[in-house]
Amino acid sequence: MKKLSILGSTGSIGRNAVEIVRRYPGKFKASGLAVMSNVELLESQIRALTPEAVAVFDEPSADDLRKKRLPVEILSGMEGVIEVAQLGGVDMVVSAIAGSAGLLPTFAAVKAGKDIALANKEVLVMAGEIIISEAAKKNVRIIPVDSEHSALFQCLHGREMNEVRRLILTASGGAFLAKSKAELEDVTPAEALKHPNWDMGQKVTVDSATLMNKGLEVIEAYWLFRMPAEKIGVVIHPQSIVHSMVEFIDGSIMAQMSLPDMKGAIGYAMSYPERLGGIMKFLDFGSLCELSFMEPDRDKYMSLSLAYEAIRAGGTMPAVLNASNEAAVEAFLRGKISFTGIPRAVSDTMSLHKVGKCGSIDEVIKASEWAREKAIELMN
Repeated sequence: MKKLSILGSTGSIGRNAVEIVRRYPGKFKASGLAVMSNVELLESQIRALTPEAVAVFDEPSADDLRKKRLPVEILSGMEGVIEVAQLGGVDMVVSAIAGSAGLLPTFAAVKAGKDIALANKEVLVMAGEIIISEAAKKNVRIIPVDSEHSALFQCLHGREMNEVRRLILTASGGAFLAKSKAELEDVTPAEALKHPNWDMGQKVTVDSATLMNKGLEVIEAYWLFRMPAEKIGVVIHPQSIVHSMVEFIDGSIMAQMSLPDMKGAIGYAMSYPERLGGIMKFLDFGSLCELSFMEPDRDKYMSLSLAYEAIRAGGTMPAVLNASNEAAVEAFLRGKISFTGIPRAVSDTMSLHKVGKCGSIDEVIKASEWAREKAIELMN
């Protein structure tokens, strides 16, 4: 039986991971759970899964949960989340805390020698060199949960990287694929949150609409597969059936396909190298009218170009890209800036950053804090 700590158990990825644990009680045990503040759902997960320890990042919410007198140790703050990430006896940590908040607990889990099912792309965007280096030292496997990276991981299984010509990430195009660049100036947060194919959290859904999500995935793929950025491409695929592709040097292309359901990638990461039955519905090719692909409009999707710029600059620039984008998305969701103001804020912040070495987690955090403050200053 594989013992898990699920970080972000009440989020979209975390809920699906919990569902898989409950569906396969003979294969998985959720020993630890960690959340930001949703103690109502966490309470029901505790009663269903009987973990050894849980952590609530928000201290007042943790105090509310303690009043329930549940039969489990309740930790709090970042220290508590890190303790759950390093919990003794745990084989794998599902890293599903959204955004930069997932960096420290994921790094702690790697240092503790835990295999990682990585759903938080920001961890590698911010500190890829540090995380990958530490994972190699500790003989830790990092198995991607993002559908695109899971697809690449599956297509590359058993292959040598010198056989690969190019990695191709697919993007749905988000909520505004049919809109022109001019029309994007007046779109609302409510419209941006209506993703046509996927059920995701607010931040990821907005990132999907700006294509920043794909830019972050390019950086993640760079670290996961050690592939130069110029050999990582992006194509728009509105149906979200082909999750990504690998083009080999002989001209052949291998694609991973399934219905757009995150349980497939989550289950594969949790059970690797095995596969679990009964996770998703099967794809009916007879019902598919078409599978279409197109190149992204770099003028319309400025965020994608910013991500390539960040990875070329290296050092602390990807962390600045990520943190300024987080601040800009929050401002957009609060109605403080326009949708097209998101990439403008990121670009302006990046232009003011003096790139430093990414030598330690502290340096990454310092650069991220600077970027967040600078982006807020510029937007105000």
